[in-house]
Amino acid sequence: MSLVSPLQKLAGFQEEIQFEVLRRLHQTPQVSQRALAKDLGVGLGTINFCFQALVEKGLVKMQNFSQSKNKLRYAYLLTPAGVAEKSKLTTEFLKRKVAEYETLQAEIEALRAEL
Repeated sequence: MSLVSPLQKLAGFQEEIQFEVLRRLHQTPQVSQRALAKDLGVGLGTINFCFQALVEKGLVKMQNFSQSKNKLRYAYLLTPAGVAEKSKLTTEFLKRKVAEYETLQAEIEALRAEL
């Protein structure tokens, strides 16, 4: 069992949040930051910070709904770089989850063998 430092946990958390945000924006560009925060179980400030980072990296661009009565509504569009990053993060996420699954499978088999 390996020990993970608090900084590694934070980096992993941030990467997972970015992955989920990119994934959901690809599915629903008009989703609000508030709805994303609620769906992901994190604070609105966390999502806002994530959006700022994604925009600064050039992975997401914000577009106003020009016909909307509520001028504060935005559509968040993935840039080509954002689509590429989402693909990369999806691959990494899948590898991590498969490794976790295989570890759990081995633990379950070991527990069954003890019975």
